[in-house]
Amino acid sequence: MNDDTSQPDVAVVTGAGRGLGRAIAERLARRAFHVIVADVDEVAAHATASAIGGTASALDVRDPDAHREVARRAATLGPLALWVNNAGVLAVGDSWTLAPAVVRRMVEVNLLGVIWGTHAAIDAGVSHVINIASMSALVPTPGLAVYGATKHGVLGFSLSLAGELARAQHPTRISTLCPDAIAGDMTKAVAHDAAAAILFSSGTLLAMDAVADAAVELVDRPQLVRSIPALRAALIHLLRPFPTVGLQLLERFAQLGRRRQR
Repeated sequence: MNDDTSQPDVAVVTGAGRGLGRAIAERLARRAFHVIVADVDEVAAHATASAIGGTASALDVRDPDAHREVARRAATLGPLALWVNNAGVLAVGDSWTLAPAVVRRMVEVNLLGVIWGTHAAIDAGVSHVINIASMSALVPTPGLAVYGATKHGVLGFSLSLAGELARAQHPTRISTLCPDAIAGDMTKAVAHDAAAAILFSSGTLLAMDAVADAAVELVDRPQLVRSIPALRAALIHLLRPFPTVGLQLLERFAQLGRRRQR
């Protein structure tokens, strides 16, 4: 945290107009951060900012220049201590059936948005970047192949970037959070789509508040990767050397998920 009491530490949270981003922004505000609520939905951004005493900023995460503008704005408000790349979109279905525009949007929002945001934050002198990935960064996700590919990319980028920063003796820290499926608007929108069955295989979706708490815990205790729930992640790691067996087990889990969807 900043020792200069004249200006609060500043945190930027993308996709903070609603959902997980809003829950993270609320917690950071309670910790005395001045939060820039960045969202493509300006109305939602202003609603969140008004509720937490932060600053709203329009941001299409697909635009690298827009990230740099948010970073410049942050610098006028105080020391940029934290940048949370949270914005994401989800579409399900066999990957070859998805419209090219849908595929491009997921890749640009979920992966390029994280890359552009991280680059802008580092250039602005940020202390810590938290990237929100997914448990699908660790495991194949039939029915969510493109989404899963973007989250694999987020994790791979974050880990490789951490190595680059360490080699350059750069002070910015990188953390990545990989939660399982979260109860919220994103999963609700696909709850009746059989292609999304793997999301519902565990029986109980993670609570939004629990995931937001885990994200904010990384502020005090940075980790290169934190997966929740940890036990499910450990089981996934055990299967990674055996991809054929893993895919067979995943199909059984998907069948269970489809029964739970019904």
